[in-house]
Amino acid sequence: MTAFPVTLYSAALVLPVTAPPILDGAIAVRGERILHVGSRTWVEQSLEERGLPFTHVRWDGVLTPGLVNAHTHLQYTGMSEVGRGQYKGFEDWAKAFNPVYDEPHDWAADAKLGAEQMIGAGVTAAADIVTDPEAARALHDAGLAGITYWEVIDWTNDEWRTQGRAEVEAALDSLPTRPGTGLSPHAPYSLEIMPLLEIPDIVRERGSRIHIHLGESGIEREFDHDRNEPWQNLELGSLLELRQAGFGTSATEYVDHLGVLGPDCHIAHGVYMSESDRAILRARGTTVALCPRSNEVIGLDAPPVAAYLREGSPIAVGTDSLSSSPSLDPMADVASLFRIARNQGYSHDDLAERLLRAATLGGAHAMGIDEGVGRTGYLAVGTNADLAFFDVPVTDVTETLTTLAESGEGRAAATVTAGRVRYATAAFTATTGVQEDHR
Repeated sequence: MTAFPVTLYSAALVLPVTAPPILDGAIAVRGERILHVGSRTWVEQSLEERGLPFTHVRWDGVLTPGLVNAHTHLQYTGMSEVGRGQYKGFEDWAKAFNPVYDEPHDWAADAKLGAEQMIGAGVTAAADIVTDPEAARALHDAGLAGITYWEVIDWTNDEWRTQGRAEVEAALDSLPTRPGTGLSPHAPYSLEIMPLLEIPDIVRERGSRIHIHLGESGIEREFDHDRNEPWQNLELGSLLELRQAGFGTSATEYVDHLGVLGPDCHIAHGVYMSESDRAILRARGTTVALCPRSNEVIGLDAPPVAAYLREGSPIAVGTDSLSSSPSLDPMADVASLFRIARNQGYSHDDLAERLLRAATLGGAHAMGIDEGVGRTGYLAVGTNADLAFFDVPVTDVTETLTTLAESGEGRAAATVTAGRVRYATAAFTATTGVQEDHR
């Protein structure tokens, strides 16, 4: 067996996520995996005691797990003109999106560019929703971890029975098996009831994942109504029919009844979520990927960040696509979530650390890639060597993490995926001597 060389990466502050932050910390990497995590002196001593020669790479900023973008559509990277607008709600945004989407696009090239932009922001894993098959290889070809989700949208019950299920199963089976696959039923209002009932079975038969937009449109929120009889016993074909019948049931309760939610499912946005809706998500072990900058562009309310934090709801961070967001840098969304949480009254000192956890382990957990071989989202022995280095001055732990959370956008200095340096700034290269690995 060929022995892989060992690299010791040390930093002024290391954030393992599943262990306390370490001032003057280090990790040792051999091949694609992490070998040791701890203080720099201890890791050095451990390697020397094992007789393992190593190359030492020193960074005076912050070292974290690679970021996880828990909700995006990389194929829309070429539609940034839409994302630069400002809209009055989801329907208004869709009017701008649809004609640009219908123009000719090189979806494969756009998705590739989006993956490169994410790597440059410190991202090593993503939940990428694919609508056109040309974009399906973006994560695979970029060597990123995560899940490629085939989007399922606009199927009626009758069309689903005659051809929809077969088409969707074929599309799912055609996706690259690495890094992982799943289905994304677009939203409760864009699919009738049969596809929403059967998609969970299709996915679970294959051991795949589910990712759905939920609580992004005002139509999905619960509202007062006069009908109190159980709607589940009625022969209703869609959420629209439920509304027309006079029921104010939330979309979250609706999809929960259909079996969509669960620990193998995570949702995007979660803006219009009542206390009972959030309780359903917690009960099902379903993570919400918060995308506050996208919500702002579209003209939605801010998500209830403080409530999610206080209630212990599992959260992750997503950028959405450039068709509704200024960039594919999750640290910009972390900064937005930080401001929203403070404005909503969350005053605890753990805010920065919790949001950084959401942007790493939270996203990995949402996709089920925080366990097993190839696990990622945190720094521990045996995890993938997926790393992000940030050009942030290090003082004490609390102040440094707050600085990173509030102003980490655009400050990724290097990105390592599975032990390979995939991105490095000139400052990182000048300081460490390490350049990008172009193999």
